[in-house]
Amino acid sequence: MLAPKTMTTSRELCPAEFRKIVDTRSMEAVQQRVSQAYKNLYPLADQLFISRAFGLAYSCFDGLRAGYLPIDARYHDWEHTLQGTLAFAVLLEGRVEAKAAPPVPQELGELGFLAILLHDTGYLKRVDDPEGTGAKYTFTHVLRSCDFAEALLRDQGYTPQDIRSVQNMIRCTGVGLSLNAISFRSEEEKLLGFALGTSDLLGQMAAPDYIEKLPILFDEFLESARYNEGKGGPPLAFSSAQDLRSKTPQFWRNYVRPRIDRDFMGLYRFLARPAPDGPNPYLDAIEANIAHLEHQLEAAA
Repeated sequence: MLAPKTMTTSRELCPAEFRKIVDTRSMEAVQQRVSQAYKNLYPLADQLFISRAFGLAYSCFDGLRAGYLPIDARYHDWEHTLQGTLAFAVLLEGRVEAKAAPPVPQELGELGFLAILLHDTGYLKRVDDPEGTGAKYTFTHVLRSCDFAEALLRDQGYTPQDIRSVQNMIRCTGVGLSLNAISFRSEEEKLLGFALGTSDLLGQMAAPDYIEKLPILFDEFLESARYNEGKGGPPLAFSSAQDLRSKTPQFWRNYVRPRIDRDFMGLYRFLARPAPDGPNPYLDAIEANIAHLEHQLEAAA
């Protein structure tokens, strides 16, 4: 496993250019690229695994899981899951290309793909819960995702040990969560959890429309704060959508970068091609997004 190092970017990558890599608005395009990565990871495995995993997860977001409504959170939607899943696959593929240790065995790697595909199912509402959107569960969505994954995967015949691994990985997406509180069953499981946490953050922040969607993200935070008022939830951290926008560069530099560099052990480096020291399109796209946002903020000041 590589030690963290200071992040640099090779050049700025404009949002439109980043989308040309894989358009995350297209489930077909993302699934095709993830399938390619999976084949590079496990060439002797059943190559239908990814299509089955995508189909299972999409059916949940599309309202085909008994007792649940389709996803109605506007930021944490199906495309958000596709963004994280794509980054996760590219990262794991980069580790293999770089011959990084330890290798991730196939069975555990497949649980990792299930974990990233299900990591935001906590935003799904039950059919008897018509009020508001799933965004009201922002504060509790990680635990809800773990519960949803448990029920779903139990129905699919996965063992309690497998389900626990998936839940441990999902917990790595909790903002501010102490990773030391997670009882990983192995170093490989911890690595997958850190890869998932890295991919969840970078997949969304590198998106071409990340800056445009910040007001939608604020609306989710606002709905969650109102829903949890008096229930022990955290207060709303932003006074307005503009306040969220103004604090996003600080969020990137003071939270995300240390998180992926130190806490997640620099695994983002395997998103580079060639990995781990080549140009990194994810970091380039994020830096371009942040620079664009700062230009907007300066112009409005």
